Amino acid sequence: MSGPQDVESVDLAFLQGLPKAELHVHHVGSASVEAVAELAARHEGSTPVPTNPTALADYFRFTDFAHFVEVYLSVVDLLRTPDDIWTLTHQVGTDLAAQNVRYAELTLTPYTSIVRGIPVEAYLEAVEDARRRVETDTGLVLRWIFDIPGESGLEAADVTLDVALNHAPDALVGFGLGGPEIGVPRPQFAEHFAAARAAGLHSVPHAGESTGPQTIRDAIEHLGAERIGHGIAAAQDPALMALLAERGIVLEVCPTSNVCTRSTPSLDEHPLPTLVAAGVPVTINSDDPPMFGTTLTREYAVAADLLSLDRPGVVDLARSAIDASFAPDAVKTSIRAELDAV
Repeated sequence: MSGPQDVESVDLAFLQGLPKAELHVHHVGSASVEAVAELAARHEGSTPVPTNPTALADYFRFTDFAHFVEVYLSVVDLLRTPDDIWTLTHQVGTDLAAQNVRYAELTLTPYTSIVRGIPVEAYLEAVEDARRRVETDTGLVLRWIFDIPGESGLEAADVTLDVALNHAPDALVGFGLGGPEIGVPRPQFAEHFAAARAAGLHSVPHAGESTGPQTIRDAIEHLGAERIGHGIAAAQDPALMALLAERGIVLEVCPTSNVCTRSTPSLDEHPLPTLVAAGVPVTINSDDPPMFGTTLTREYAVAADLLSLDRPGVVDLARSAIDASFAPDAVKTSIRAELDAV
């Protein structure tokens, strides 16, 4: 299986300095290898997660999507106190800012911490305090998407919606659905998404990553999706691609993630060029970068290679993420001006 090590760098210095927005990145999945090793050491003896960074690299080699979810949840289980949550959130924000990411929508899964005994108030206080510290120290603007872990069913959906409606921090902008797609039909969450949308939250479910085009259609029809997490299966359905293009429904594409979870066989076979050729609006994102041995900068290099982009083309790709974001207008204007200067 090819991975990020197989990609030829495309002017990485330019890409590193490019002002960027990250729209599809997971809170726990962004824990650095060093942070995961430290947390594993805190809880050594009660977790299968290795404490050695080198061993972690092997631990993060996935056989399929189900194995990825299993490993992901073992890392979730390392977050057992509000201090763990704060440390992770601050580290994720700092790492993004170091890549000149100017705005990010970080997907949080409150349910997985609440069900492990962290009170919702303590969880939200930790992430909000870390967010404010990151914004003060680095200038990175962070916003939240709360997502339902699909594998935990309707109970998780109920809890996630309650947190979103009754405990929502000011930085909350979206409502999502993550986890495995197989065996987790999108329509069962229709009422939850309707309530979230009625409260002013944007609908951003995952769909069409490890399943076919119908999952994407269900996300649009039943969940009112404004953006789709992944959505690469749309490339199998010309009519669906035409629908996405017509409605301007953006796909949050994460190329290296798709290869590492074996949702696509290789980067060479990734459907990104097919989607772009059909006029489907896309953004480039990193998903769970340390787990997949990548960064947002590297994903831009992958996309530039797949789409044969020159520098202006890459700038346009970065601009599309700003346009598709739920950032405040003033933030969008500021980052667009930075891109114009590039």
